[in-house]
Amino acid sequence: MNAENIINCERSRFQKMINFRLPYRFMSIGVVVVLLSIVTMFIRAFVIEGDTEWLKHLLQKTMLIGLLIMSLSKDKVEDEMTITLRAQSYAIAFVIGVIYALVMPYVEFGVSNVVNSGGEVLKDLGDFQVLLFMLMIQLLFYHNLKRYR
Repeated sequence: MNAENIINCERSRFQKMINFRLPYRFMSIGVVVVLLSIVTMFIRAFVIEGDTEWLKHLLQKTMLIGLLIMSLSKDKVEDEMTITLRAQSYAIAFVIGVIYALVMPYVEFGVSNVVNSGGEVLKDLGDFQVLLFMLMIQLLFYHNLKRYR
C-alpha cells in the first residue's frame, strides 16, 4: 500500500465515525431509558431506605446512556441541514460545557459561603454533572436550531 491508499483508508474510517447515527426508533428508546432512570431516582430517594449508593451511580450512568442514545439518533428526515445543525449543537454544547465546568465550582463556593456563612471548601464538578449538562445542552440546542431553521 502506498501513502495515498493509507490516507484514503483512514479518511473513510474517519468519515464512518463522523457520520455514525442510530436509526430513528432509538430516539424513543433513549427517552424511555431516561424517564425510567429519573423515576427510579425519585423512588430511590424517597422510598428505598439503606445504602443504595451503588444504585445511584448505576442510574446516573443509565441516564447518560439514554441521553447519548437520544443524541445519536437520526431524525425522521435526515438531510444535510440537520447534519449541519447537529454539528453546530455539538460545538455549542462543548463550549458551554467547558465554561460551565470552569465557572460553576466558584459559583457553588460563593453561594455556599453566603448561605452557610462558614469556611466551605472549593469542590470540582463530577463527571456526571458535566456530561449531563453537555448532553442536555446539545439536545436542547439541536431541537431549537431545527425548529428555527
